[in-house]
Amino acid sequence: MLQKILSAANESLLKRLLAENFRKQAPWYGIAIGSMIVVALTTSLSAWMLRDVVNATVVSKDLNKVLGVAMLVALIFVAKGIATYIQSVFLNRAGNNIIALAQRRIFDHVLKQDVGFYSRMESSDLVMRLTTNAQAARSVIDLVVTSFVRDLFTLIGLLAVMVIQQPILFLVSSVVGPAALIGVRTLTRQVRRIMEQELASLGKIIENVQETATGIRVVKAFGLEGYMSDRMRRHVSDVEHRSNQMAKLEAASSPIMETLSGLAIAGVIALNGYWVVEGGQSPGELMSFIAALLLAYEPAKRLARMRVSLESGMLGVRMMYELLDRPINLQEKPDAIALPAGKGEVRFNDVSFGYDEGHPVFEGLDLTFPAGKTTALVGPSGGGKSSIINLVMRLYDPTAGSVTIDGTDLRDITFASLRERIAFVGQDTFLFHGTVRHNIELGRQGASEEEIISAAMAANAHDFIMKLPNGYDTDVGENGGRLSGGQKQRLAIARAMLRNAEILILDEATSALDSESEALIRDALARLAKDRTTIMIAHRLSSITAAHNIVVMEGGKAVEQGSQNQLLGRDGAFRRLYELQLLPSAAEVVD
Repeated sequence: MLQKILSAANESLLKRLLAENFRKQAPWYGIAIGSMIVVALTTSLSAWMLRDVVNATVVSKDLNKVLGVAMLVALIFVAKGIATYIQSVFLNRAGNNIIALAQRRIFDHVLKQDVGFYSRMESSDLVMRLTTNAQAARSVIDLVVTSFVRDLFTLIGLLAVMVIQQPILFLVSSVVGPAALIGVRTLTRQVRRIMEQELASLGKIIENVQETATGIRVVKAFGLEGYMSDRMRRHVSDVEHRSNQMAKLEAASSPIMETLSGLAIAGVIALNGYWVVEGGQSPGELMSFIAALLLAYEPAKRLARMRVSLESGMLGVRMMYELLDRPINLQEKPDAIALPAGKGEVRFNDVSFGYDEGHPVFEGLDLTFPAGKTTALVGPSGGGKSSIINLVMRLYDPTAGSVTIDGTDLRDITFASLRERIAFVGQDTFLFHGTVRHNIELGRQGASEEEIISAAMAANAHDFIMKLPNGYDTDVGENGGRLSGGQKQRLAIARAMLRNAEILILDEATSALDSESEALIRDALARLAKDRTTIMIAHRLSSITAAHNIVVMEGGKAVEQGSQNQLLGRDGAFRRLYELQLLPSAAEVVD
């Protein structure tokens, strides 16, 4: 039957969706389906009993028989009411669990992706797939269950009543089905295209809201309120237009069914009325048949519209599986080991790497970051500094060669053991929504209050924290929006302090700060880096005076390395950078 309703691709997708979810929800769906069958039977019985009601009251006029029939009808409707309640409760319980499982599964799969995945996929698209698509999966399964069980069984039962009561009239009324099917089939051809456009427009709305919230200072500074408002208006209008198109398509099946059913019902009433009046047939059979015909209208209409609804819902399901089926490029080996204890020496052995095939960032790179020492990476943008950090943190894998810690290839160790040995402080400090305490504690979950405060003190953060409205219990806002840049940076350093990892990575950790904040943070970083293997990226050469070793990266190659004094003694790349930043040009000299 599915082949007649869905395309081959959607049919395969629906079977997969049912196979993955139905078994997990089998107890709830079993109860719901049993209740639906009871609802279908009681609906058919209510139409059947109308014959006895009419014959008892109009033909035989037997009061005892009327009371008996009335009692039976009451029991039928009580049973139907209870079954409807049970059906609703357990269908919703199964559906809500499907949404929860889908959202957890999507999120866990997304978390396993490499960093490149997030640069390729927009966050608004991820949000939509996590919410809308998970809901679509539940809606499709609910539709299949209710249509193929409740509506189909109800329709079969009512058709049986019609055939038994008036077989000739049933043949007359059966012309509605094929005609309605032809009408609805023409509607479904446009549904998929419109739904794809609508979901794309919804993603643009989410993207616009995210950009406005994230870049509100730029929006205000450049007076872009009108531009953002116009852009949002266009996206909202697109969604509204396509929603109206979808509504028209979905609603178009109703007038088709209404017209055809009305004509059929009118013909049946006229023909059966003639037989009762002129042919002397019992009016009970007529009323029972008409009741069954009228009751069959709603489930028949829902079944006729099922294809339209399924096509629109399957688009969300397809998008969900496109994300779930996306391969995870960066995976942990099945036999991965915990990183053995060691001093923390990091080494690049003949490493080649590129983000895109055919565009290497560096080839055959050999570098050593000595244990317990600070190594600074300097040089122009695009030289490969950030790529080195990405490989050390194993956010990517090299295309050739190996990156090792104390001689162990990072590809041979577990992610968890690697992360435990690394602390990170970046240029764009990220804080989670929650309190100051919560953000520091994420450096090492389960740390004591004393350890958290000690880390904050070491990061020169304790004093400003105590001046906040609620001290360590102060909510930092979205991404630390209630704190200054220097305060956020010191919390990030406190988080790294608490982690107490032997390898420290600093990515422009003192950039874009005022002199006072930079002095406090530089002092905190000096304490943090002491006796740790520290790899730091710096564009401001004033921040690397304490580095034991400086590596100058240009064009993916380490063109120079050594201490600051050694490099300044040469007429090389570092000296040119140093003079550019720290010596005034002739135009700046004031006589």
